[in-house]
Amino acid sequence: MAGASVVKTARPYVITRKKVIFDYAGLDCDTPEKLLRSPLFLEIVERFIERIASKGSSIFAFLSESLPGVRRDEMAGSLVNLFRLLAGHTAAEVLAMNRDYERLISNPEYLHEFIEELYNYWRRMERFIYIEAPKRSGYAKSNILHTRFIKANDELKNNVLYVYRRVGENLLGKNPRVYRQLPAGANMGMLLEKIEWKCPKELEVLLDVPFIRLSLIEPPLILYPEMNKRKGKFSEISGLKDGMLQIDPGEWFCFPAKVGALTAHIYFHQDFISLGLSLSNLFEIADFEDIEGRQPEIMLLFGLKYRGLPHNTAFYEDPETGILIGLIAHSEEVDYFGYFKKMTLTLHNIAMLNRGYMPVHGAMVYIRLKEGGSANVLIIGDSGAGKSETLEAFRVLADEHICEMRIIFDDMGSIAVNDRGEVVGYGTEIGAFVRLDDLQPGYAYEEIDRSIFMNPDKGNARLIVPITRYSHIIRGYPLDIVLYANNYEKIDDEHPIIEFFSSMEEALSVFRSGARFAKGTTDEKGIVHTYFANPFGAPQRKETHEKIVRRYFSRMFESGVKVGQVRTRLGIEGYEQMGPHLASKELFNIIKQMRSS
Repeated sequence: MAGASVVKTARPYVITRKKVIFDYAGLDCDTPEKLLRSPLFLEIVERFIERIASKGSSIFAFLSESLPGVRRDEMAGSLVNLFRLLAGHTAAEVLAMNRDYERLISNPEYLHEFIEELYNYWRRMERFIYIEAPKRSGYAKSNILHTRFIKANDELKNNVLYVYRRVGENLLGKNPRVYRQLPAGANMGMLLEKIEWKCPKELEVLLDVPFIRLSLIEPPLILYPEMNKRKGKFSEISGLKDGMLQIDPGEWFCFPAKVGALTAHIYFHQDFISLGLSLSNLFEIADFEDIEGRQPEIMLLFGLKYRGLPHNTAFYEDPETGILIGLIAHSEEVDYFGYFKKMTLTLHNIAMLNRGYMPVHGAMVYIRLKEGGSANVLIIGDSGAGKSETLEAFRVLADEHICEMRIIFDDMGSIAVNDRGEVVGYGTEIGAFVRLDDLQPGYAYEEIDRSIFMNPDKGNARLIVPITRYSHIIRGYPLDIVLYANNYEKIDDEHPIIEFFSSMEEALSVFRSGARFAKGTTDEKGIVHTYFANPFGAPQRKETHEKIVRRYFSRMFESGVKVGQVRTRLGIEGYEQMGPHLASKELFNIIKQMRSS
C-alpha cells in the first residue's frame, strides 16, 4: 500500500497463540500470485503439516507416500509449488509440465481433502491485519487512507477465496455447486499511527507504541479466550518498581479510548490483540486532538511480563501527574475481556471520585412513553444482579408501549449535580458486555451482524455489542428513579417487585450492603456483599466515596428523585428471564403513574 511503513518487526507477520498478526503492506500479497509466494502462506502450510503429522493423520500418510524422497520439512515447499501451478493450470496441464506430482494428482479427492482442511485450519485461526500510516501529524484521519485500509481487507479476503477455489477447481476438473462467501480474510484490522503525546519520563518506552486510529471488524466474530470469568481484586500499589515495564514496543499496540469524558490510553501486548481490538465495540475511539500533545487521565498496560504484580493486576496513582495507571500481567489467567473492561472502569471511577463525582455500577436508560411522559431510570447493582437484563426486558415492551428508549450506560457511569441543581447521570461505554444466558431468547441473533461473541460454548458466555452513541453518554440526564438491583429475594406481600425508601438512611443501608446472589460471572459463590455494589474504585477510596455518597443521596431525596430497590430475581432458579421481565413491567407501570400524577 502506497505510503505505508513497515515498523513493527523484521518479519511482516507474527503467529502467536493461534493468532496471525500481519502488516498488509509489508507482506505484499495484494494479488493471488503474491499471496501464494508470501512467506506467511508457506508457514501456514508448514504448521498445518506438522499438526496433521503429530496427530497421525491419514492425510499426512498420503502426503508421505505421494512425495517419496521429500523430507518432512520440505513437504510444504513442494505443496506450495504445486498450488502455484494449479492456480493457473488444470491437473492435466500440470502433469504435462512436471511428473513429480503424479502421485499427488492421481488421488485428487485425497489432495482436495488436504486443501479443505488447510483452508479450515487458516479460518480457525484469529486473523488480524494492520497498516501503519506514515509518521505525519494526523495523517490517519485521511479519508483516502481509510478507503485503502478497508480495500486492503477486501483484497485479502478475495485473494484467499480465489486461490482456494481456483486450486480446487483445477485439481478436480469441476466447479463447486455451492459458493459459500465465508470470511476468509482478516477477522479484525487496525490502522495505526504514532502520535506525540505528553508522556511522563518513567513511561517514555511507550512513545514508540502506535495508536489505533481506525478499527475494522468482520462480524459476527467468535473468539475463544482462555478464561471465561474474572477473579480476584484490583490492588493498589504505591508506584512502579524496577523491571515492571519490560516492554518491546514492536509487540504492543495502544487503543485510545474515550471513557465517558476521560481519555484512556489502553496498551496491550500482541498476545491479547483479540481482546484489545474488541474494545472497539465497547468504547469510543479517541480523536487525534484528544491524544496529540496531551496527557491522558487513565492508562492501562495489559500484558506485562513482570511477575510481581499482586493477583496479576494492580494500579497506582502517579502523585506528580495525577494519571491513574493500571498494570495487568502477561498470563493466561487474565485472558478474559472482563479484565480489560473492569480495570479501565476502576481507574475511571477513582478519577471521578477525585473530581467529586459519584461513580455507580449500574445501568441507566431514558424512556419516553407513547401515551406521553418520560423518565430517566438508574438501576445500581453488581455483576449478575439483573440491572442490564431488566432494562433489556424493556426492549420487549418497546413496540407496544414505548416511543423511545435511549441507553445512557449499561454497566458503569457517574452522577453529579449540574448547574440547575439537578442530579444527573453520565455514562462511560458505547457498548455492552453481557451474558448470553440472561438475554431474551433470540436477541443475540438479532444483533449478530454487529456482535463479538466470546466462548459461546461455555458458562458465562458473553456478547459485546454497541448499544448507544457517545453523545448520549456525556450529555448528562437528570435522574427520576434510582433503584438497587436485588436478585435474590422472592416476591410476597411484604416484598413487592419494586419498593421505594422513605428515608436516606434506609436507602444507604441497602445500597451500602451491596447484597446479591453470585451468578458465576466471577469466582464468588452464594450470597455475597460488595460495598455499594461496586468493587471498582469505591472500596479502594471508601472514605472519599462515603462523603460523596451522602451528599448525592441527600440531594436526591431533597429534589424528589424516587429511590428504592427492584427485585429482579435473576439469582433465583427459574426466574432468570421472567424475573427481569416482570420487573420491567412493574417499572413501566410506575413510570405511567408518575406521568399521570
